[in-house]
Amino acid sequence: MALERRVVVRRLGLVPYQDTQQAMKRFTARREPDSDDEFWLLQHHPVYTQGYSCSQVPFHPTAIPVIKSDRGGQITYHGPGQIIVYLLLDLKRRNQGVRHFVRRIEAAIIAVLARCGVDGKTRPDAPGVYVQGSKIASLGLRIHRGCSYHGLSLNADMDLSPFENIEVCGIQGLNAVSLRALGVKHGSDRIEDYCIQELSRKLGCEPIAGMSSESF
Repeated sequence: MALERRVVVRRLGLVPYQDTQQAMKRFTARREPDSDDEFWLLQHHPVYTQGYSCSQVPFHPTAIPVIKSDRGGQITYHGPGQIIVYLLLDLKRRNQGVRHFVRRIEAAIIAVLARCGVDGKTRPDAPGVYVQGSKIASLGLRIHRGCSYHGLSLNADMDLSPFENIEVCGIQGLNAVSLRALGVKHGSDRIEDYCIQELSRKLGCEPIAGMSSESF
């Protein structure tokens, strides 16, 4: 299988944000030209994360930690029940530009939603995917030496109330929504499978299962 198509899929479960961010940075820093690309599927313990240029903090004091990230984008919330896919791909080897990469990710999310009976849309002024004007999926990426890390988060079956304490992705008045709130009852494993399948199709990948090579 050609390296530019192969992608190793790792399901990591519920893991801390900071440990995962450090693991992605280590993975990317030690990549070689023939290193496999990887998808990491996981969920995080409750945390607010700020993109590297973001100065926004939660409106009110909170026990949920606020962590500075090296991804792009503004402030967002991660918690159990939110499906996250980190995309550790060699874009240079795949001859894929960042703008096209983002559009392909958004198209994959829209295809996942369609399989759940939900009509997702993009916005010209902000990355991500929206349903009836509310945000259901966020994107935040980092590109280092032509390789990507970080990725996307999809609100599946989670407590949405922590989003009320921030301007969602820096957009005033924007609400968050989840698949569960829209009446979708698919379990996380099924939605993760949809994500793997649609991301693989849109990005031209051939997924293979792999064990975690990182400790969290």
